[in-house]
Amino acid sequence: MSRSAEKKKKVASKPGPRPVKPGAEALEKRLLQIGVRLRKSGLPSEDILARFASELRKILKLDGVFLWYFLKDADYRLFMSTPNLKSWFDHMPPEQAGLGAFVQKPNAHFFNPRPEHFAGMKTFYENFSLKPEHLAAFSLDDNSKKVLIGLFVSEKKQLSKAELAAARNAAFELNLAVRNAQLQKISEKESEQTQTILEISRILNSTLNPKTVRTRAMEGVVKLLDCEAGSLYLIDEARGEIYFEVALGEAADQVKEIRLKIGEGISGWVAETGQSLLIPDVAKDPRWASKVDKKSKFQTKNMVTVPVKTRNKIIGVLQAVNKCRGRSFNQADLKLMESLADSVAIALENALLHDEQRRTFFETAEALADAIEKRDPYTGGHTRRVRDFSKAITEELSLDKDIMERLDLAAILHDVGKIGVEDRVLRKPGRLTDEEFACMCLHPEYGSEILSHIKSLGKVIPGMRHHHERLDGRGYPAGLKNSQIPQIARIISVADTWDAMTSDRPYRPALSEDAALKELWQSRGKQLDPQMVTAFFKAYKKGKIYTQQREKSKAIPAQAQAVLTQIARENKLEWD
Repeated sequence: MSRSAEKKKKVASKPGPRPVKPGAEALEKRLLQIGVRLRKSGLPSEDILARFASELRKILKLDGVFLWYFLKDADYRLFMSTPNLKSWFDHMPPEQAGLGAFVQKPNAHFFNPRPEHFAGMKTFYENFSLKPEHLAAFSLDDNSKKVLIGLFVSEKKQLSKAELAAARNAAFELNLAVRNAQLQKISEKESEQTQTILEISRILNSTLNPKTVRTRAMEGVVKLLDCEAGSLYLIDEARGEIYFEVALGEAADQVKEIRLKIGEGISGWVAETGQSLLIPDVAKDPRWASKVDKKSKFQTKNMVTVPVKTRNKIIGVLQAVNKCRGRSFNQADLKLMESLADSVAIALENALLHDEQRRTFFETAEALADAIEKRDPYTGGHTRRVRDFSKAITEELSLDKDIMERLDLAAILHDVGKIGVEDRVLRKPGRLTDEEFACMCLHPEYGSEILSHIKSLGKVIPGMRHHHERLDGRGYPAGLKNSQIPQIARIISVADTWDAMTSDRPYRPALSEDAALKELWQSRGKQLDPQMVTAFFKAYKKGKIYTQQREKSKAIPAQAQAVLTQIARENKLEWD
């Protein structure tokens, strides 16, 4: 055969299925059935291509079938089948097999070129233990920029034109099967992402705790975008800064305290402009604030950053950092982040509003307690100290946050009922008579009655009302015993008793700390709950407890330290 004749066999064919001679109709039908069956199989596109390569090799009795499927950006995936191997590889360009011309010129084919034409491809075939003498190949473009290249190799058999044409026609059906599988995968992924966003939104809106909302938002970012870390910057309007409120991922602990000026860095730019950014390489972006990585010891490679807006006001910046497995973020990720940011904005606004209302309520309660204290010059700072001591006890007990918040409010309001006690009793510069003491004992009832008009304090009132009860039932106002006394009331009772003993009174000076510690320990099981007293002693040992006479920053007196050691030794206790 002349070289001109061989050259004609290399001329590109026209797009679309080629006509097949009647003798090859059975073969073509058989090959087409492979594509039809795979199209209906519901398999992922990768499995469809791998199976097609394997079945095609067996039917045509070849030593190897190689299929390159174009993904994007000159990136091909290789699907191959040999007698000893069936697999697929990412990022395997067809140029390695000498098929670079097919990339540039789709819808071409060749038959059995001269050995010297593929001598340079020897290394490629040796990788798969092949020594082909005959080659045939084709490429096709289905008008959706999904180029498919097929290469058939054999050591003995020379593929006929009819067989190549039948294989090429079957590849059109294969392309359709792969495309359908990819569209199905996209649809399933979008549905999954939608469900994920809905679930994250539900979780975000299931709490009014701002910190919890922020933490869950970051969990949502990491889960939804499959990235190494996420960050949520909040805007500090007073200082003109944005700051990491929380960050999840491997570098969470290192990056959560970083602050940037509004306009500084990528996040600062987004906070200032309200525009989203997709940054494939932060090192090449002039807006990147490298000090973030220097402080966090975290290497940022790529990121998606979007504003968190509510009512046309930017309240934060949401950021996903470093796509996992060496990938980069894309426009789809950007849209997902913007959708998530909408949900975060709603939940965060609600939580911040609730937090502001909560803070206002606490400040109002503190102001009321302070006003009442000003009626009694002998107990200045008592409410603050009881609150601090109660908090220290709960920290040793590891109580949950809801209980701690109720306790905090109950401690602030524990003496609010004194507003109903007459000045002649409350301000008396001496010991009270039995009648006056009975009048003073009414202050928990007065407080309970006053606060009962505030429905949201329903769970707080019992702790305030019963903080003067005793375990032996000799307390007031209800004479409750042991576990009948609410847990919060038992905690406040210890804190209140300590402050009363270590504070000056008109009728007696304050007890020394060592004497007060002994008195407190001896009251266990009679007046005070032993568990709460033990927790108090642990807090005291750690320096969390102070007195009206000694500031918290000052060291515990030596005599008090000796009492702690003695009680611990006698009762085989560990305070640390």
